[in-house]
Parts: sequence; C-alpha cells; structure tokens
Amino acid sequence: MLVALALIAGLVAGLRTLTAPAAVSWAARLGFLHLDGTWLAFMGYAWTPWIFTALAVVELITDQLPSTPSRKVPLQFGARLVSGALCGATLGASGGAWIAGLVAGVIGAVIGTYGGAEVRARMAKAFGRDRPAALIEDAAAIALAVIVVAALP
Repeated sequence: MLVALALIAGLVAGLRTLTAPAAVSWAARLGFLHLDGTWLAFMGYAWTPWIFTALAVVELITDQLPSTPSRKVPLQFGARLVSGALCGATLGASGGAWIAGLVAGVIGAVIGTYGGAEVRARMAKAFGRDRPAALIEDAAAIALAVIVVAALP
C-alpha cells in the first residue's frame, strides 16, 4: 500500500515538484507517517511542512509565468526526480521499505513529468492557451497529494 502511495506521490512530484513533499511532510508532522529513528525523521519536524508549503505556493505562482522553463530540461527534471525519490522514500520508510518507496517515487516522477507535460500540452491546444491547462494541472496535483495523505493507514 505505501509503495503504491509512493508511486502516486512521485506522480505528483512530476506534476508539481514541491507539492508532493509539502503533502508528505504534513502527513509526517500530523503523525500519519511513523519516521522516528529513520534518516527521514526531519520530514516530520515542526518547520519542514511549513517550508515545503511556502515553496509549493511559490511554485504554483511561478508555473503560471511564460518564462518558466520546461519541466523536461535537466535541472527541472532532476528536481522532480529528487522530489519523487524523497517523497517515495519517506512513505516507504514509514512501513520499513524506504528503498522500494524511493524507486516507486522516482518511477512516478518520470511518469508525472512526461505524462503531465503531454496532457498539459494537449489541454493548452484545446483551450487555445496555456493558463487553463496549468490551473487544471495544479488542481490535479493538489487533489492527488490530498488523496495520498488521506489514504495513509
């Protein structure tokens, strides 16, 4: 179950790099994930979810700017992979399988990055502009992040 959620969290990271760690760190902080004694315990520290949430909000705003680079350029893509790996490992660590979670998170991030770019491009073409597609993608990323947290045992 946690590995499947790690895959979905990775998918979220592929859509919006910082939305996934914001959600996962809130889950850890609120006690839905048990990370005590793991190297990922910092995800549940008092300030971690606030920092990730602030960064996620900034990302949601800057994603609307025309100057924002493609998610598929190396730096952006790498950040999504790292985010997916972090979130996947955190979810997996709660069940004692951080490596499986990490791998699932990276796979999800790849799917989210390429799949999200394709779906957004098609929506933008259908709408005749990018902003509605971007807002729908934002909503989808947030909804999936909420589903991950809500599905935790």
